[in-house]
Amino acid sequence: MTDIAAALKDIIDLHIHAGPSLADRKVDAAEMMEDALQYGYRAYVVKDHYFPTVMSASLCEKHLGQGKVKVFGGIALNNSVGGINVKAVDAAYGMGAKFVYMPTVSAKHHIASHKGQHFPGASSKEGVVENEMLYIKQNGELKDPVVEVLQYIAERPDLILATGHGTQQEIEALLTKGAELGIAKMYANHPFYMINADIDTICRWASLGATIEINACVFLFGTHPTPMQVAKDIFDRVPLEKIVISSDLGQKNNSRPAQGLYDFIIKLQAENGITEEQIYTATRTNPAKLLGLE
Repeated sequence: MTDIAAALKDIIDLHIHAGPSLADRKVDAAEMMEDALQYGYRAYVVKDHYFPTVMSASLCEKHLGQGKVKVFGGIALNNSVGGINVKAVDAAYGMGAKFVYMPTVSAKHHIASHKGQHFPGASSKEGVVENEMLYIKQNGELKDPVVEVLQYIAERPDLILATGHGTQQEIEALLTKGAELGIAKMYANHPFYMINADIDTICRWASLGATIEINACVFLFGTHPTPMQVAKDIFDRVPLEKIVISSDLGQKNNSRPAQGLYDFIIKLQAENGITEEQIYTATRTNPAKLLGLE
């Protein structure tokens, strides 16, 4: 598979950082739509760390999508939306949100992980320092607002719980409680990157019902790219129906999401021997199920 249009036809990218945003972005949601139409995307999801994306997503789909490309948004429960609170989730859901992300840039673990470093998705315009957020209490139990959000999601099977940038302990508690409550769709954001979960932990999270994200961004860019063996281990050990390949691209200094996703797919095939059938399942079939597009 060498032609980018053939490689990306009908693809669904669940993790794109497109503007407008407080962070500097390579493309805005409308420019991403231009690429999606050019390459025959079926759908994409716009994520932002600071503000719900449902407004830009719905406008792009309605006015620019030509009835060909679906666009979805979500809400990240960081300080800029009041933190972990069910009211913000309810408002976003009423506007059509598909993803609810636990704290990312506001997570204590995220802040500690990037101390003294530049995070490429960080705001270039904020004037107020982040208040560090934890999902759990000192005893390891989830905080009450987290449980309230999980209960809300459990009652709405079209909503997807995404794990965010917490510690392994936080994510373990989150997914365990999510499974206990019967949340239909859970999404483990790049569990190997920043979270540093090993393959056994990743497999356990998949067994709890989480879809495991393999995000192109961290394998292609940065001063220390994630080794391709990490992706191979996931394909070798995690059930295929629990794997999604996303781009997680849109950072100002990286490639456009479509090009980066294509480059990563070629890399998976060339270096890891991942088959076209596996690629299709992880970029079309599984994302479609999560978004209710089967």
